[in-house]
Amino acid sequence: MKFIDEARVRAAGGDGGPGKISWRREKFVPLGGPDGGDGGSGGAVIFVTDPGLNTLIDFAFSPQLNAESGAPGDANQRHGRDGADCVCRVPVGTQVYRGEELVADLSSPNSCWIAARGGRGGKGNAYFKAPTNQAPDFAQPGRAGEIHELRLVLKSVADAGLVGLPNTGKSTLVAAVSKAHPKIADYPFTTLRPSLGVVVAGELGKFVLADIPGLIPGAHTGKGLGLRFLQHVERTAVLAQLIDIYSSAGESFLGSEPDDQHLIDAAITQYQAIDDELRLFSPELSAKPRLIVFSKADLPHTKRAYELCLEFFQGKNLPVMLISSHTGLGLDEFKHSLCRIVHNQRNR
Repeated sequence: MKFIDEARVRAAGGDGGPGKISWRREKFVPLGGPDGGDGGSGGAVIFVTDPGLNTLIDFAFSPQLNAESGAPGDANQRHGRDGADCVCRVPVGTQVYRGEELVADLSSPNSCWIAARGGRGGKGNAYFKAPTNQAPDFAQPGRAGEIHELRLVLKSVADAGLVGLPNTGKSTLVAAVSKAHPKIADYPFTTLRPSLGVVVAGELGKFVLADIPGLIPGAHTGKGLGLRFLQHVERTAVLAQLIDIYSSAGESFLGSEPDDQHLIDAAITQYQAIDDELRLFSPELSAKPRLIVFSKADLPHTKRAYELCLEFFQGKNLPVMLISSHTGLGLDEFKHSLCRIVHNQRNR
């Protein structure tokens, strides 16, 4: 299924049915009087979050959301039928904007929000009967339903997010610590949508980990996969930034013995590139708790780069660890560390 995380829709509540103008005409009832019934109310457009959805693709191809109008009133004071609601299922984490205003943040499973209310049905002429007006010859029209132009934006609901340059091993890590099966390949931008996996950290509990598509310098201006996916880490409690010295230094480290300064430069340059993108996109995002993770420890020189950069990251009060998704090195510590940070942040 194609991943779409933004869509524009037009939500139209149903119009109320008109009231009826009617008169009793029965045998042996000489003074029948008015008996027109009320019109039915129009249906509403309602958004309901569905944990089984992860894309707004349905709205991209069907942007017109119309609820049913109410039926008109009838004789014998019969009430018109109310219009049916238009119930639209949306992914958990959907935000609704009216213009530039955020009007709804649907971040809980099975929550609902009325996007457009239906119009009230009109009163029939029987409603207006009174001692001073025993033969009203008028009825109310139904009220029009609300119509709103809305923008839907999907932001993944995850406790922790993985960020890093393309091909740093994010998808492989998610697959190693959870039962998720993201696409894994050796070319940039393999991941074209955030992948969520539930990670169980023993007695500490569990949390949701999101694999955010690879960022590149300039992502905050729309380069690469750009702004589309930076928004998916805004809800997370903690970020794990993966550093793979080979993704920034290429194959120049393979089959050679790089000096210590080259290793330090490769790691810190990579860290700084992602940090700059997060900060330029949102200062609040850059200020989130962060865990620095040197990935692919099974490759040569990674452990040495980790040891050389410990002092740099500790000076920034950033916890740092070494892992290998291939051999399992450090994965338990990784899960436990993230889980503790998530619980601490949520409790705050």
